[in-house]
Order: sequence, then C-alpha cells, then structure tokens
Amino acid sequence: MPFYSADGSVAKPYMIGIAGGSASGKTSVAERILKNLNVPWVIIISMDSFYNILSPENSKLAHQNRFDFDHPSAFDHDLLFETLTKLREGKSVNVPIYNFSTHSREEKTTTIYGANVIIFEGIFALYDKRIRDMMDVKIFVDTDPDIQLARRLQRDILMRGRDVTGVLDQYTRFVKPSFDNYVRPTMKFADVIIPRGLENAIAIDLMTKHIQSQLQESMFSFRWGLLDTPLSDHLPESVHVLPTTNQIKGVHTILRDRNTDRDEFVFYADRLAVLLIEHAVSCLPSQPIDVLTPTHDVYKGLKFSQKICGVSILRAGGTMEAGLKRVFSDAVFGKLLIQTNPNTGEPELHYCKLPKEIGDYDIMLMDATVGTGAAALMAIRVLLDHEVPEERIIFVCFLASRIGLTVITNAFPRIKIVTSMVDPDFNREKLWIEPGIGNFGDRYFGTEEE
Repeated sequence: MPFYSADGSVAKPYMIGIAGGSASGKTSVAERILKNLNVPWVIIISMDSFYNILSPENSKLAHQNRFDFDHPSAFDHDLLFETLTKLREGKSVNVPIYNFSTHSREEKTTTIYGANVIIFEGIFALYDKRIRDMMDVKIFVDTDPDIQLARRLQRDILMRGRDVTGVLDQYTRFVKPSFDNYVRPTMKFADVIIPRGLENAIAIDLMTKHIQSQLQESMFSFRWGLLDTPLSDHLPESVHVLPTTNQIKGVHTILRDRNTDRDEFVFYADRLAVLLIEHAVSCLPSQPIDVLTPTHDVYKGLKFSQKICGVSILRAGGTMEAGLKRVFSDAVFGKLLIQTNPNTGEPELHYCKLPKEIGDYDIMLMDATVGTGAAALMAIRVLLDHEVPEERIIFVCFLASRIGLTVITNAFPRIKIVTSMVDPDFNREKLWIEPGIGNFGDRYFGTEEE
C-alpha cells in the first residue's frame, strides 16, 4: 500500500521502468530487484498484459504468425497510462490477462490495490513519454541478440504453443526490425543500462541498493510528518466526545485496569460500544417524516436516508461489531486489515473486503484506539478510493490521542469522529505506543496462549 503523509495525501509509490528487447531478461531482472528490495507491497506490471484487442482480421493474421506484436501500435498505451496513473494515486486497478495461445484478452482480470514500489517492464516501457515521466528510475536490459533469439525459441515453443518455423519467421519479419527501429532507440532514455540481463548480478544488486536508499527517505517522511503536525488547544468541531459521566469514567476504569479479566473486559467493551454507536447515530444524515401514532396523532419524526455499513479495522475494530449490530440489526460489514510497520511507522494494508456498491452506504469506520492516526488515514483513503463520499464516513473509536485526531481532521475535515475519551497522557514521546488500553484486540478476543 502507498505511503501517506500527515496531511492525508498519498506519497507516490516508487516506480521502476525496465525496457529491453524481447527475451532480453527484463522479467528476470524485475523479479531479482523485487526479491532484493525486501520491502512490503512491491508489484510487477508487465506490458504484455496490455496488448490491444484484435479485430477478427488481425486475430486471423496472429494465428498465422503474420501479425506484428512488436510494433508500438500493438499495445493499448492509453489503458496502460490510465492503469499506472491510478496505481500511483493509490487506487485499485484491474489489470488485463492476455492469453498468448489465443491472442486475446481473457474475461477475468487481476485486481491490484496500491503498492509501495511499482516495477513496470516491457519492450516499450520507455517508449511513451507520459509513462516515462512517471518513473523514478529507468533501466534498459541490453542482451546479445543471439541469446534473445534462443530464449524466445524456448519460451514460445514451450509456453505459448508455437512451432520453430513460426517463431523464426516472426522474429525475422517483425521482432528484429522492431527492436532496431523502436526498442533500441529508447535506450537513450535509460538512467542505467544493464548488459547481459540477469547474468549481471553485480549491476542489479548495485541498482537495488540505490533504490533502497531512495525508498528509505520516503518511508520516514510519514513519521516526521506526524511529528511536525501542529496541535490545537481545542478539538475540531468534527470530533464528538461522549460526555464524561460517572458511567463513562467507571467503564474506562475497568477497561484500563490491567487486572480486569477477559469476560469482564468483553462485557464493558460491548457496553461502551453501544453507547458510542448510539452517539454516532446523531451524526448520520436524516430526513423528516410524519408518522401516524396508535392514537391517530401525527408525529413529526426523522428517518435515516441511507443504509448502514460497519467497516472494522482488524482486529481491534471488530470489537465494535456487536455494538453496531445491537443498534442497527440490518447493518452489513466490511473488513480492513491494516498494520503499522514497527520499524518505519508506515501503515500497510494486508486485507480488504468491502460490500459491493459500498458508496451507497453510510459508513461506521471502527477501530479501538487512535494513536498516530496512521491506520485511520489509510482506512479512510481506501474507502474514498471505493467511491465513498468523505462526508458519509463516521469514524468511531473507544480512545483517541489528540495528535491522532488532529492528523485525521487535518487530512479529512469532512470526516466525523466519535470517541468516548481523549487520552490526556498521550504525548509525542509515546507516539508509537498504543494509548491507554493496551492491545485491545488481544484483551477482547484472547490470544493463542489462552
């Protein structure tokens, strides 16, 4: 998943472009870079997925090995640009799956949601200026033509169902001329040229170290952005805190007590969740409605205008699902698994399951505690990328830090936040420690040892 700054903006993923002739070893180089980087959420996008849909006439030529798949016009550059642009913005994309045996796109696609690093490889990876300008580093794999031909023969015969005569005819008719006329000239745009492809392990490893050093700078930008977030003396108007009654204080006393046993913890967590959800109801959009009472009087009331969906930030956010179900029996649920990397402070999305047409719902986004606001920022960003309007999201949590609330409201001012208490002891020195209640999910659901 992409990095997020303290203002909620998406820090663009690092993009590597790898070009070279057919069977030059581009994919192998990309896979070695991916393996060596050792960072989460690195994806490889192959240009081979973006061949144009062939007309019946061109499809017939393709099956006769007479269609030029190595010409720039054979690719859907606009769809490729659109896909890479969305990935750079942290949005989900559907990547086509191309069947080389039938020379056609399959009906199903591969869904990819975001990345920290995008490796884009293909013979024309450096051809389109729009795409080239997105890249942080541009690589050209330069391999001897005889080796490329030998690899192409092996690949196309074993993996793509071709015969030797067809492969050789296609190579001399289309592949070699296209490489000389269109592919090799893009070498001048490369920042790095890697001779011999995968065999040149030293060059690949040096390139990887350079990329790692640049990534390291980006990975710490989120942490320092949070530290520099100015704190206000007053909470934003979009933050709603339950009144500090004796009941609320008593429940917090039980939840914060390290000696509270699990059964009692669950009982009072569920009780507090209901209070929070009931308070959040007042933030939902509603419209006036007149109803007839049993005594035939007209009561001027309100009704909620949208359906309700609870989205849990796992695993602690799942502790509020029972409370939401008690208030809205017909609520549906979605789940996001977001974990903060302890070494970098970066949120990482590991799982996303949301109802279809989620944009039609009012969202109760639920998490137990808010420390830095990192997980909340990413969760909100995921919902926005799924076409959920910002003003329809209500973020609900048991306990929040002032800095976390400031970060979220600065980034998304139309988000409403409902919490039972703002932790007064949570400060910048405790920034990477979960505030107040400890590991809420473990205390509620139990651990494997239990």
